Amino acid sequence: MVELKQEIDSFNEEIKKMEDEYINLPCQEYDAVSSTIGCRGKKSKMVGLSDQFQEIQTWLLDPTGPCYHTLVGMAGIGKTTLATQLFEDPLIVSHFDCRAFVTVGQKYRLKDILIGILAQVNPEIDKTRKLDDLKKMIYQNLKGKTYLVVLDDVWTTQVWNDLRRRCLLSGLCPSHLEKAGKKIAENCEGLPLLIITVANILSEADKTPEYWRKAADRDNSVFMDANDQIMSKVLFSSYEYLPQHLKACFLYMGIFPQNYEITRSKLINLWSAEGFLEHSAMQCLEELVTKSLVMVHKKSLHSPYRSPIHQIKTCGLHSVFWHLCSKEAEKNNFFHVVNGIAEAVEHERRLCVHKNIHFVINKEVYKSIASVSRTRSLLCFGPYHKYPVPISLEYLRLLRVFDALTIRMYEFPMEILKLVQLRYLALTYDGNIPSSISKLRNLQFLIILRHLSIINSCKDLSYLPIEIWEMQELKHLQITGSNLPDPCGALLPNLVTLLDVSPRCCTKELLERIPLLSKLRIRFDLSVDANESSNHLLDFISRVSLSSLKCVVLNPIPRCEFVVLPQAPIVTNFDSRVVKLSLSGFGYPWEDMSTISSMWSLQVLKLRRYAFRGPKWETRDRAFKSLKVLVIEDSDLMQWTVGIKTFRCLEHLTMRRCHRLEMIPSSFGEIFGLSIKLVDRNPLVVACAQEMDGKRKRKFLSVSTSIHR
Repeated sequence: MVELKQEIDSFNEEIKKMEDEYINLPCQEYDAVSSTIGCRGKKSKMVGLSDQFQEIQTWLLDPTGPCYHTLVGMAGIGKTTLATQLFEDPLIVSHFDCRAFVTVGQKYRLKDILIGILAQVNPEIDKTRKLDDLKKMIYQNLKGKTYLVVLDDVWTTQVWNDLRRRCLLSGLCPSHLEKAGKKIAENCEGLPLLIITVANILSEADKTPEYWRKAADRDNSVFMDANDQIMSKVLFSSYEYLPQHLKACFLYMGIFPQNYEITRSKLINLWSAEGFLEHSAMQCLEELVTKSLVMVHKKSLHSPYRSPIHQIKTCGLHSVFWHLCSKEAEKNNFFHVVNGIAEAVEHERRLCVHKNIHFVINKEVYKSIASVSRTRSLLCFGPYHKYPVPISLEYLRLLRVFDALTIRMYEFPMEILKLVQLRYLALTYDGNIPSSISKLRNLQFLIILRHLSIINSCKDLSYLPIEIWEMQELKHLQITGSNLPDPCGALLPNLVTLLDVSPRCCTKELLERIPLLSKLRIRFDLSVDANESSNHLLDFISRVSLSSLKCVVLNPIPRCEFVVLPQAPIVTNFDSRVVKLSLSGFGYPWEDMSTISSMWSLQVLKLRRYAFRGPKWETRDRAFKSLKVLVIEDSDLMQWTVGIKTFRCLEHLTMRRCHRLEMIPSSFGEIFGLSIKLVDRNPLVVACAQEMDGKRKRKFLSVSTSIHR
């Protein structure tokens, strides 16, 4: 007992001594930045950090590694000691041309940090200089050198962001060239190799504003030279080593205009129509994205699939790869871009028109095309034409793909019906489709859109000819303003996608004749469909497997008492096989949501433009068992209560323009990994979400005041 008491007394004395030393420490001035080498206190012995030391030392000596590294952790675990040992390690000292160790502190000024770095790199620094001058000096003193900068006692990542963006990693541009320089940088589209190549070309030229303004043009010789250098030295090998089936898919993307955002579904449909695919189209696109040959522009968080490739909405080529595709296509006669009305075209399998204003191609040109009988595809891009443009297809008898959606046609081009090899046809045409369309026995993709100005009402709905049921190869059918006729016992055995039809053609008898139908989009017009709706859609959903169903009211009535469709087929007895459901403009009461909430397979639900209406929504217990994504837009919902064990699988909740909603249900704070996005919202809802966020210590809130459709 005596020995134990002595040990306790000894321990208490040590604690008292430590307290006295701590109290007598000089007060730290947090907004002062320490930067003097050798003034970091006593050299401490590093204990238990040898593995970390070795790992970071290897990283620092590797010239191909990342440009920065962070040491994080609670106070007192040895971060500063480890950093100091690394900073003073002989191998590190000999490796770098210059080094700086700066203690930042809780409060800091960027100017003080720059002075601290320069004081060690160039001791003759004038500390009275302005911030902009210090930035230039940092650039001048570190340019072309290998350097190590250690920032100690950092309390916010903003310190590193300020240095990275404004000083260490950005080249300085003279003020009179800054505007043109920014434009040039934008045209590089974030590709480091292109940035460096363009910079090297500019460094050898006159630094005059006029020259830089011309260089800012994407079609300028500077970018052309840069693209040629990159293609010949680096990029061509990426293309050359592709397997043959991927080469064709990749080159085909160059048929679209430069910087064109290609929808994933259209790209895959065109690949299929061209007959490229020995492998799965999705697999080919995934390989091209993985190899960084194709850029992803837009992704959808609303996909029920976890695979990244299924989440792609639009994609495209970086400009340097687009130029590569154009050159290789020209060399191999893979496709040709028509740029003028009198341009002679020979030996081209595919033609594309990037500016529709030049599409008035004379017959002599068509004759030159027909003389070699090789043209298989004709695609038209550019601004939409609301006036008709003459087209002659008389000499293109072997055409497989004809896409002219951007050109309005007043009359159906009857010469199309002679193109018996056609697989893909896309037109903008307001009239009826002739019955002889069935002559196109090989057609797989038929898209007929109406001119925007005439889509007002569906009172005079036209029907496709009965002969449409003879087109057994159809996979994709999109007919705006027309409906399928009675099948009379016929089948469309390969049709997977049916878009923009009215509910009157969604009868049990008709839709059972499309056994593989997976995606259906229905357009309602309240002035026509409100009094004629029946249980046709209900019968269809109960008997046919669908993965995606979208129902849209074209002209919702903008008043408080919304019209509710009688015998609403959309919201009763849903079959459990529907995976993705989107409703817009119906104004159903929230009570009718009960049937949808019991769909065991439903993973994505989008409610737009007052799809449901009313101030209160009580979600019953254990509902929405499989739902992963919920989107609510333009709603008058005020109070939302959620039952127990509801939305247990929810991963993404997006709410746009729900101004009257008072709070988010508190149970959402218990859903692990839930991401909530609020756009143009009630501040009370934001406060509620932030409170939940703070309680569960997980960042999940994304708040935006912008409007995205």
